[in-house]
Amino acid sequence: MIDPKLTGLALVLAITLAGCGGASETASAGSAAVAGATADEHADHDDHGEGEGGHPEEEGHADGEEEGHDEHGDEANGDVVLLDKAAAAEAGIALSPAETGPLSETLSLPAELRFDADRVAQVAAPVSGLVSRLDKGEGDKVKRGERLAVLSSRELAGLKADFLTAKSAENLAASQFAREERLFADKITSQADLDAAKAALISARAEREAMENKLHAVGISDSVLNGLGQAQDGSLASAALVAPLGGTVISRSVSIGSSVEAGGEALFIIVDDSQLWADIAVYKDDAGAIETGQPVILRTRDGSAAARGTIALILPVISETTRTSTARVIVDNPDSRLRPGQFVTAEISVGESGRTLHVPSDAVVVVEDKPSVFVPVEGGFAPRPVKPGRASAGLTEILDGLEQGESFVSSGAFTLKAQLEKDAFGDGHAH
Repeated sequence: MIDPKLTGLALVLAITLAGCGGASETASAGSAAVAGATADEHADHDDHGEGEGGHPEEEGHADGEEEGHDEHGDEANGDVVLLDKAAAAEAGIALSPAETGPLSETLSLPAELRFDADRVAQVAAPVSGLVSRLDKGEGDKVKRGERLAVLSSRELAGLKADFLTAKSAENLAASQFAREERLFADKITSQADLDAAKAALISARAEREAMENKLHAVGISDSVLNGLGQAQDGSLASAALVAPLGGTVISRSVSIGSSVEAGGEALFIIVDDSQLWADIAVYKDDAGAIETGQPVILRTRDGSAAARGTIALILPVISETTRTSTARVIVDNPDSRLRPGQFVTAEISVGESGRTLHVPSDAVVVVEDKPSVFVPVEGGFAPRPVKPGRASAGLTEILDGLEQGESFVSSGAFTLKAQLEKDAFGDGHAH
């Protein structure tokens, strides 16, 4: 029990001092005196006291927090994305154990995508004339042998007429030679007449073949030649321009009525971009490490893999302007996703290092300016600061912060980072 004398004394003292202008200090002193007396009584009699030593529970709580603090600070400071297993699976979050293994030694060099020179066709006019019809324009897809345009050419008409004349002369010479053979067999004609008929046939045949070759040279096929005798009036002047390969028309320089010259500038340019060249600029200091057959990953500006291949050849010349040589990779491009003229980074595998702890490069994200990986914790996932090393072939070496066999988020780290930033923006941190 509280001593009534002590309590009364405290109250008298508080009232007396209040009259002297020390009300607040007196009240505090009086409260302290009462609290002190009460504390003494509780220390002796109350079964629910705070124990010896003033406030042992508070001190014990502080010690407990210090002892329970995780060695990885970010996992213990409340930066946790709360997700159960089902929600994590639905969000594409996948876990993997950290593993060690050889890491490829790579060399990153600039490269430019180009058309395969063997898959580019420049279609010029085979004969002089006027463009009478256009069937294809820029951007059109064409197949090999498909018609691009029709020319009207007096030159071609003359060549076809000469061919028909030569063919008729050959037929006549063949008939005369056959007649002379029959007469010679009946001993009606002489050997000299037979020889003359044979020589005339040989000459007519040579003339016809010469005219046929001229027409072949301007793109006239045998099927067209065989039908010339039945051709409609005026059709002898028509010449079709056809695509020599399948691909896309990227340039057309004429319109209907344009006058064109035989062997002049290209009227159409067709490219097949289903296969491209990636020309890598190889600097002098790196030339010794580059060899044919080495695997190459072509990466776009955002770091994603655009294509894969191997070094097909290394050109034996050095550019006078850039002082670099060229290593070429032949790249399949069936969906035309890659564009000639596009600049990429060629990641060339030039060897392997010793065994190192590594994770997929996508698993390493920056959280609060620290490279981190997400690891599973109770109720969700937390970022763990790590010290990354080299990066190669989509893998990043981890020098510190993760142990072999420890689980980490191998897929979906960016999703977790986005959720963590969203939570931080909303209420500080997700606790």
